Amino acid sequence: MKKIYHLSTCNTCQRIIKELGEGKGFDLQDIKTSPITEEQLDEMGRLSGSYESLFSRRARKYRAMGLHEQALQEADYKRLILEEYTFLKRPVILIDGQIFVGNTKKTIAEAAQAAGLS
Repeated sequence: MKKIYHLSTCNTCQRIIKELGEGKGFDLQDIKTSPITEEQLDEMGRLSGSYESLFSRRARKYRAMGLHEQALQEADYKRLILEEYTFLKRPVILIDGQIFVGNTKKTIAEAAQAAGLS
């Protein structure tokens, strides 16, 4: 299975999808119009090892909600991601049981290699 959880209004996500062959062969899910389910998040958490690794501290609401002053636990990360799509670090790319989280060059290069695009 090849899937990309992304935000269609995000220029970085659009660029990465283009780098990954325009998303051909991938199931694309815009997390704003089609929110992730608890089951999908559980799978991502299992593959990545933690919900914290999927959590974006760059989200505008992170500081606005005062979360930077709290000691968050795994259950908090999961709840926050399910409640507010902007807390999911983007994009999240699933390729045959492997997960690639975020938009660093290294992460995208690894995803492209796993997808057979490099």
